[in-house]
Amino acid sequence: MLFSYKAKLKNGEILEGTMEAIDRFALAHELKAKGSMPISIKEKNNRSFDLTSIFGDMFGKINIEEQILFTKNLSGMLKAGLSLDRALSVLKKQTKNQAFIKILTSLSDEINSGGNLSAGLAKFPKVFSKLFVSMTKAGEESGNIVVSLSEIGVNLEKAHSLNKKVKSALIYPGVIFCAMIIIGVLMFAFVVPTLAGTFKELGVVLPTSTRAIIALGTFFSEHLLLSFVIIISSGVGVFSLVRAPFMKKYVDFIILRLPVLGTIAKELNTARTARTLASLLSSGVSIGRAIEIAEDVVQNTYYKDTLNKEKVAIEKGESFTKIFSENLNLYPVMMVEMIEVGEETGKLSEMLSEVALFYEGEIENKTKNLSVIIEPVLMIFIGGAVGFFAISMISPLYSILGSIS
Repeated sequence: MLFSYKAKLKNGEILEGTMEAIDRFALAHELKAKGSMPISIKEKNNRSFDLTSIFGDMFGKINIEEQILFTKNLSGMLKAGLSLDRALSVLKKQTKNQAFIKILTSLSDEINSGGNLSAGLAKFPKVFSKLFVSMTKAGEESGNIVVSLSEIGVNLEKAHSLNKKVKSALIYPGVIFCAMIIIGVLMFAFVVPTLAGTFKELGVVLPTSTRAIIALGTFFSEHLLLSFVIIISSGVGVFSLVRAPFMKKYVDFIILRLPVLGTIAKELNTARTARTLASLLSSGVSIGRAIEIAEDVVQNTYYKDTLNKEKVAIEKGESFTKIFSENLNLYPVMMVEMIEVGEETGKLSEMLSEVALFYEGEIENKTKNLSVIIEPVLMIFIGGAVGFFAISMISPLYSILGSIS
């Protein structure tokens, strides 16, 4: 939330400004920590029409590539011996993203006021995830901030690479499906009415499927623009319904049981779980906190529920593998076995890292072959649609020829 505040400095000067905070109490605490006494704190009206904030939200986003560069450059400069404040100043001069410049300025202010990097990052939850903040905090506490930042960069890079591969694999069928809809509507609008006129002149008795196609073609021909509006609105409506919170559990259930895509979804969530836990545990984060953060990282509801049960089990002092072994429909036996070995040898983070690498490789191989698998399915679907259309429109012509002979 955004607040406007007025505070009194130690020298008596009155300071006014705006700042983001969770609530008024958090902002007051932060102002006191910086050595100023809050006089008034008011929530700003975020609904006001502000072109700067609108365009800032549209064009000033911090993408994942910038976060990866930020972690790598910052860890590199700290490793070279630069102070944290100096490194942030250099990064601020290098970036052209105004939104990121504001974030870097805020981080510098946090450091200069005696705070730490993780506290500064936590002020921007929409940019820096809990995983990012927790690993940074663990690095600060252990004195290995350079190693932690480097590990965060690797983690972000691998997660981004996986997401890109999955999305790229789904672009091809998506484009084909959209093209089919457009071509189908145009055929109904311009080809079907011509054939319908011929059938009407000849007085042919039409089968049900042909009458349905002609009725649809007539509607598309007479209301072409409206037809596209209805199709687009239906698509947006279905997409919104699928994205609705109350539908998430049902959608996740279906995804996990789809052929090919279900396997990829399981391996993707397994890889994310293993990679997150490995990164956090190697950074010194407690196992309970690591599981809590992993719960935020995975996307599927059933994996979230499993990790929540795992966190409760750990708090009760039960084995780390207990819940995973009870959910082999989600997490593979290989992961359970590797975790057991990791617990026995004291190398849990290394074993989890191996699991993540294995399933990341599996996802890469499957996404490469996904278009090859989907292509014949699309061809069958297209062939079935074209065949139905052809039979429905050609069968009346055969009856005409039969009556002539």
